[in-house]
Amino acid sequence: MVVDQNAALGLIDELRVAVPEEVRAAKRINSEGERIIEKAQEEAERIVGRAQEQAAFLIDERGLTQAAEGESRRIIEEAHGDGDRIRAGADDYALSVLQGLEGDVQRTLQSIQKGLSLLDERRATLLAAPLAPGEVDGPPEDGEYVDDDRWDDEAEEPATPART
Repeated sequence: MVVDQNAALGLIDELRVAVPEEVRAAKRINSEGERIIEKAQEEAERIVGRAQEQAAFLIDERGLTQAAEGESRRIIEEAHGDGDRIRAGADDYALSVLQGLEGDVQRTLQSIQKGLSLLDERRATLLAAPLAPGEVDGPPEDGEYVDDDRWDDEAEEPATPART
């Protein structure tokens, strides 16, 4: 086989010119791909960083939320305890006041019963004793003076005005 030298040299010149252009284009494409990959990696790192920050924030927020919930439970329990202590104190005070009133009422009732008993005895004594001539039945009227010892024992208890 015989090759034309001029044609072969022309082809080599064309290849020499064409190959560097193709190599340069391949290098450009390769460097552009590397730049895109670098940019994508940077974007991925930025996204991962933001995700980690957000996760940390949510974890902190959850911790704060749990702490706040715990504190609110503690405050509510403390308020219930305070309320129970206040109610117990109020019950003790009311019991003390009512016991005092009960004593007062019992003394008043005894005084009333003693007065009723005294009046019953006096009535029985007056009904049992015959009246002497000129003697008036019952206590003296207003303005009337009677020197009689039988009324002296009635002054022992002060009379309580009747309620209407």
